[in-house]
Parts: sequence; C-alpha cells; structure tokens
Amino acid sequence: MMKNGRIAIIGAGPGGLAAAMILAARGMDVTIYEKQPYVGGRTSSFTDKGFTFDLGPTFFSMPYILEEIFDSAGRNLHDYVTLHEIAPMYTLKFDDMTIQASREPEKMKAEIARLFPGDEHNYDRFMSDTRRKMGALTPILQTPFPSLLDYMRPRTLRALPELELGKTLYDVLSNYFDDDRLKLSFTFQSKYLGMSPWECPGAFSILSFMEHEWGIYHPAGGLNQLTKAMAAVVEEYGGTIHLNTGVKQFVLDEKRRVKGIELDSGETVDTEHVIMNADFADGISKMIPDAARKKYRDADLAKKKYSCSTFMIYAGLSERIPLDHHTILFAEDYKKNVEEISDHLILSDDPSIYVQHASATDESVAPAGKSALYILAPVPNNFSGIDWEGEKETFRQLIWKQVAAKAGIDKIEELIETETVLTPADWQQQKHVFQGATFNLAHNLRQMMYFRPHNQYEDVDGLWLVGGGTHPGSGLPTIFESGRITANLLTDSYKKTARKEEA
Repeated sequence: MMKNGRIAIIGAGPGGLAAAMILAARGMDVTIYEKQPYVGGRTSSFTDKGFTFDLGPTFFSMPYILEEIFDSAGRNLHDYVTLHEIAPMYTLKFDDMTIQASREPEKMKAEIARLFPGDEHNYDRFMSDTRRKMGALTPILQTPFPSLLDYMRPRTLRALPELELGKTLYDVLSNYFDDDRLKLSFTFQSKYLGMSPWECPGAFSILSFMEHEWGIYHPAGGLNQLTKAMAAVVEEYGGTIHLNTGVKQFVLDEKRRVKGIELDSGETVDTEHVIMNADFADGISKMIPDAARKKYRDADLAKKKYSCSTFMIYAGLSERIPLDHHTILFAEDYKKNVEEISDHLILSDDPSIYVQHASATDESVAPAGKSALYILAPVPNNFSGIDWEGEKETFRQLIWKQVAAKAGIDKIEELIETETVLTPADWQQQKHVFQGATFNLAHNLRQMMYFRPHNQYEDVDGLWLVGGGTHPGSGLPTIFESGRITANLLTDSYKKTARKEEA
C-alpha cells in the first residue's frame, strides 16, 4: 500500500478508469468527476424502447491488455464480463464481391484463394512480417515518450526500421497484395484512427494484424460493459465516482502547479494531482487559460491535424435482419470517398458505411425477434464548416438508401421503431469532442510518440493525461495503455517524493 495521495480524475472514460483502477488498488485516494450522467465516455451506451446501443467503440481486440490491467488491480476481467469472439470477424461488401474475414489462418487463406487465387500464401507472409513488427513496436506503445532522447533508447532504435518511414499503410499492403479490394480489407482499419490508408503511416499495418492475431470480441451487453466493470472495481477499492459533475477549470498556484479543481457548480476541491481524461483539445482549451499554457495554446491547437468525424444512426428495427455482427459497406470509389472526407472536407454522394448488428450475436441488446443497428459513416470534422442542421436529414436518407442497397435489405426504413442520429455538431456540442473529431488528434508522424501530448503534461506540475489525445494514441487498446502508463508514472512520482521525505 502506498501513501494515500489525493488524485482527481476528470472524465470516466476508459483511460481514466484504467488509471483509477490501478491507483485505487495501490491505496490512493481516487475521485472521478464525470460531466455526463453515465460512466464510460464514448465507451458507454443508451437504451430506447428495449434496444441498447453502444455510443462509440464496437470493436474489442487484444483483450489481454485489459486482462493485464484488471490483474494489476487484483481482479479478473472475466469475473465481470462475458466475452464472445465474433466469427467471421467482419463482412466486407464491395460492389462486386463479399469477403468474410476470419482469424483462423486456414479459413482466411481459403477465402483469399476463392476470390484472389494465388494471393493466399501472401497472407502468411503478411502475418509473419507484421508479427515481427508488432514485437518491435509494442515496447514503445507501453512506455512514456517524454523526451527526444527517447528516440535513442535501444527499444526505439529497434522499432524505428519497423515504422516504415516514408511509406503509407496502402504502400505497405501493396507489398503483399495486388488487388485493391484485398488491400482495403487490411487497411480499412485506419478508420479507427480517423485516417485514410493513403495517408496513414505504414506502421499501422499492425491494426489489421491485431485483429487477425487475437480476434475481435463482443462483451455480452455491449462494449459499455467494459467501462461499467472498470468503474465497479474502482468503487470496490474505495474510489468515488461523481456523475453529472463537470469540471470548469484547474486551480493553479503561482508556480503553475495544480492545487485543486473548480467544478461547474462553483465548488473548489483540493487535490494533489489531476488526471485529465477529457477530449484533449477540448479539455486543455477550456480548463487552462490560454495565457497559462506555453504549449498547446488555442492558436497551436487550431493548427494541429485532427481525425475525421462520424455521422451516427442508432436504430431499433421491428424485425431480425440477415446481417452479420460487423459489416463494412465500401464506397464504389473508396479513395475518392476518403479524399472527400480528409482533403476536400465535403460530404460524399457515395459514402462508405460501417454497420454493427450486435443482436446477431447478443440477444440481450434488442427485444426478441428485433434488431439493434449501429450505423457509422466517416465524414469531415467541423473544420469543414458543414451546416449539419441543414444537411442532417438529406445525409440520413442517403445512408439508409445505401444500407438498403448494399446490404440487400429492401425497405429497411419501414422497419424502424426507434432512431437516434448524432452528427459531428452533436459530437462537439453534446459530447465535448473538439471540432467533432471523434478519433482525436490524427496519427501522422508529427503527432506520434514524442510529438503527441505527453502523459505527464509538462506545462502544469501535477497534471497528467490519459485517452486518445495522448501517447500512445486512440483506439481502445492504446487508450487502456495510456491509463496504465500514466498510473505508473504517477505512482513513481509518489515513490520519489517518499524517498526525498525519508532522506
């Protein structure tokens, strides 16, 4: 057990909860302040007329990371959630073919041989090469990166060749496959980072590898069950979670050290350390006055590159439809679609669409015989200036039309019993996501590792960061890692203080 340090955590998202679990288990006095009336942040859920919808993430891979975090808190993840592996992992629908992805190598190679004869052996080569890459990159994804000197550490020097500098994700997959449709089957995962395969760094070939190596899982009840379980562990160790309790700003002393937080209610709470799990740019710009920031001032934040946004439809249908758990409906011209999103900042006439049909696997998320659908279309973030009040209904109708045509479900709109739409404007205004960029800061090389906001925020002593806006990046596995990295750094800071006091 450690010194009972007071730690305030802003936001009950997965990064904050991961850090809270570890710190509370180590004996620290942890209090979480969450603006919303629920835990989980974007990894939460809502219900309507008997249907349950995950708000944000719906893919859960690399479960061993969360298992390790639970273990470090003296708990077993599987005592809290029931995981179901999804098979096929996902169905990819192009205009002229359908590919079902499996993590069983022989099944995956058979599918490739059926559609792309001769390329099936290149799958083995891709997996072997990327397994080596993953082994080299993992150490720098599990440790902080606070200094340029970290690039000279042996773990980084070993990893640098695997970053495939100068190559995009699309370039890397071109080393293995010739057909664009097959390449896209291993590069569409860049959407998790809100990036185009033609811009995303080649190192991120590890994203599809993670799925094929460790599979994709669905917790019974949805991914929201993960964060609910994490919150339960925090409370078991005496941690406190205040819902409906937003934080207005940090309270700093004359040396710019955190000494407390001011709540939206006006109440001030003293604390020794603060972990910020809010959206990075939104939180920093609102909670620290511009003049008090040397780094990441408002003008600097505006110049950063951010991910795309997402147009969301959550719909409960009156019938069970014939659709797999995860389905990707590709635009006819996928490259044009992603360029419209990332470069031209306009809405596509033929958007790519992701559909989760969780009730295909989990009957608890919809009434008997009915379907809960989660529909996501990547769209430009709010730097585009798109008038979502004016465009919302037109784009919504286009999405339903495309789902009906590409998924082969006629008159699907006639089955809608309940429907909720979330636009990029809603992400920004209701969920406090900077410019509606749902995948946070983009993951180009100038915004990774040392060049991403550090887990220990250097401008303000006692302020720490977790979540997709800090190292190692966005996506649930890396967000969990950010919580673990920050919890370990903060623990070490207490140990150093204790040694000084003993001396």
